[in-house]
Amino acid sequence: MMCDFISESNLCRCCKKEKHTDSLFARDLSFSLSVLALLLFTATNCAAFDDPSARSANLVEDRPTAATSQSELRRPNIIYVMADDLGYGDLSCYGQQVIKTRNLDRMAAEGMRFTDHYAGHTVCRPSRLVLWTGKHVGHTGLIGNRDRSLSGMEQTVAQRLLSAGYATGGIGKWALGNVDHPSEINNPGHPNGNGFQSWFGYMNQGNAHNFYPPFLWNSKTQVFYPGNVLSDHPNARGRVSIKQTTYSHDQMTNAAFEFIEQQKDKPFLLHMHWTIPHANNEGGRVNGDGMEIPEYGEYAKRDWPNPEKGFAAMVTRMDRDMGRLLELLKKLRIDNNTIVFFTSDNGPHREGGHDHEFFDSNGPLKGFKRSMHDGGIRVPMIVRWPTHIPAGSVSDHPSAFWDYLPTACELAGIPLSNSESAEVDGISYLPTLLGNHERQAKHRYLYWASSEGETSVGVRMDQWKLVKYRPTKNSKTKNSKATSDADWRLYDLKQDIGEDKNIAVDHPEIVEKILQLLKEDELN
Repeated sequence: MMCDFISESNLCRCCKKEKHTDSLFARDLSFSLSVLALLLFTATNCAAFDDPSARSANLVEDRPTAATSQSELRRPNIIYVMADDLGYGDLSCYGQQVIKTRNLDRMAAEGMRFTDHYAGHTVCRPSRLVLWTGKHVGHTGLIGNRDRSLSGMEQTVAQRLLSAGYATGGIGKWALGNVDHPSEINNPGHPNGNGFQSWFGYMNQGNAHNFYPPFLWNSKTQVFYPGNVLSDHPNARGRVSIKQTTYSHDQMTNAAFEFIEQQKDKPFLLHMHWTIPHANNEGGRVNGDGMEIPEYGEYAKRDWPNPEKGFAAMVTRMDRDMGRLLELLKKLRIDNNTIVFFTSDNGPHREGGHDHEFFDSNGPLKGFKRSMHDGGIRVPMIVRWPTHIPAGSVSDHPSAFWDYLPTACELAGIPLSNSESAEVDGISYLPTLLGNHERQAKHRYLYWASSEGETSVGVRMDQWKLVKYRPTKNSKTKNSKATSDADWRLYDLKQDIGEDKNIAVDHPEIVEKILQLLKEDELN
């Protein structure tokens, strides 16, 4: 399918007291630079950044001269790939023993693997809102999967890069401008009104459950798939197809590749928000199997329940397409000038007949989707940028979705000013990506709140993790007395990554320190 992918429409904060706002990478870097030249460039600029006059000079965009081609001055392309409900332990480079993810493993070997990266929330919509705005849920106000649309007034990462001259496009699930009926397509939350010149995929989060939809959206135009026919079963809710011909993941991936080919000669931002390996929840209720996939492939003969074959095949298909993406960048000769991020929107699910424990999807972590324990919010993240990010590197820098906006802006040569920085919660992790760990600013703490599940608040400060449980008949234990009536439980992630031992009674001073920080920032 060929699609017209470009639409014609066109300090208090909880972590800011110690925030480092100097730009480490405002000057454009080209892929023609050698590794030695990059190191010399970085060392020179790191020294200059201590001088404000040198710093502002570095923020001036380079202009082409007669001796310098435009391609040599290009800012990097940015591709951000997000899987849906992929767990921390679902990739073999993160410990998965059964499902092989060779392409993502290769991406990690050629780039940087983060061990302590966190999603914006433990479910879909609030997590994505955090990503777009650079604000954690304490400041977005969305702490569950209830309806929420962007207004068109938010300064999303796409808005910022579009204003800086980037071509912007996206594919997949758009969760913040819901369209229940085609007549609602012109709404303020549409991607076109929030920085994306084009978006191919779903404009309804619930409809994204169906991997064989009767249509997808090319920005504001429907693209129909007559071979996909919806069931009239009352529990299907218009999200289960009884005739399945066209697989949405493949269509959206092809559209993303077309965008790259169309925009290869200019800086671009591309978001790929795949819907696999999420379940078709309604399909699970109607058919007992919500893991929809065209074929099981190498897992067809395994002695597994069909939903588990489907889950494994989804992850393998996703990995295959990551390989195709990286090969396309090499073919177009933009590989060295394109930074690629890969992550997941939250922890693994237990839906559609799939059980997250079947493949140990949360790895060593406790909890899964809808939990404030790390299994619900700590996610894989791999970042690759040849000749810039040290190959095979691993970082334990604690970071989160709200850090992406300042990172992307710094990559694009438009680092946030002090006033802009005060309006977001994120801290750029570009220093970590470039190996300049000594210049990486850190959060005082990371914060989440949720209206779903048995846990309502999660806080990470250094190696400490504090989790609040909702009141139950048996919620008061001897280990929770130190935190008064609220059931706050403390864990030392350095010694107990699985959050098995509540040590709140042993370290009341740590509990009180974290609670005091929340109180100062009017969070709870």
